[in-house]
Amino acid sequence: MTVKTFRPLTPSTRYITGADNSDITKTKPEKRLVTTRKKTGGRNHYGRMTSRGIGGGHKQKLRLVDFKRKKHGMEATVVAIEYDPCRTARIALLEYKDGEKTYIVAPNGLQVGTKIMSGPTAPPELGNCLPLSAIPVGLPIHNLEICPGKGGQLVRTAGTSATVMSRDEGYAQIRLPSGEIRIVHNACYATIGQVGNTENEKVVLGKAGRSRHRGIRPINRGVSRNPVDHPNGGGQGKSKGGGGWLQLRSPWGFVAKGGKTRKATKTSNRFILVRRNGRPMKQK
Repeated sequence: MTVKTFRPLTPSTRYITGADNSDITKTKPEKRLVTTRKKTGGRNHYGRMTSRGIGGGHKQKLRLVDFKRKKHGMEATVVAIEYDPCRTARIALLEYKDGEKTYIVAPNGLQVGTKIMSGPTAPPELGNCLPLSAIPVGLPIHNLEICPGKGGQLVRTAGTSATVMSRDEGYAQIRLPSGEIRIVHNACYATIGQVGNTENEKVVLGKAGRSRHRGIRPINRGVSRNPVDHPNGGGQGKSKGGGGWLQLRSPWGFVAKGGKTRKATKTSNRFILVRRNGRPMKQK
């Protein structure tokens, strides 16, 4: 994918950039592999708003992506590279020898017509899905499982990749895109390669309308509100913190910046060796 720019004929086109979609080979999805995405508007089953800034947007169809890759030992052919409106990465349409078709997250460099495979006997090549015990150290991986057999949950966004650092006592040390180093069981599967659509982060929306197309509604700042509406509201003029020295808080009074959100006794702490801030994880 390459990023295209526009002549500044209007104020918004001066900054707008977008994808040229030259890597997409098929425009319409497989009917059997899509389902309707119901809009919530940020409301729960009681009809009460629980998430602000959500609403509207273009109609979308969810693509049913195969994150487990359970058809071990059976070769599949890449039929097409498609656009997915619900994720930043591209998806690849696979067709197995038995005629079944599935979607996977498309790695960078995957071409139409390529043969790929999953399973412990698959070679460590681009697009193949293998257990961590069979992946050579130093290779970039994505679509990483946390629990064996649950399906890939980590490293699925555009342009990201993790790295296998070492293996010891049935576990592999993985460096995640955030910089965190985590140990994952060798039986967990991962796919070889970096996630495609690497230039997605360079896309600039450029105008409010493109956010509305994505279902993102505007939210004003807390300091611009009245004291009755927000903890940071009020004060004479622009007063950061609501008229006096106060920590920035959410509309419900919780600390918004600097407060710790992770539980100190979380069970998965024992699998983290180095936090993403570079500090070793304290084990309790």
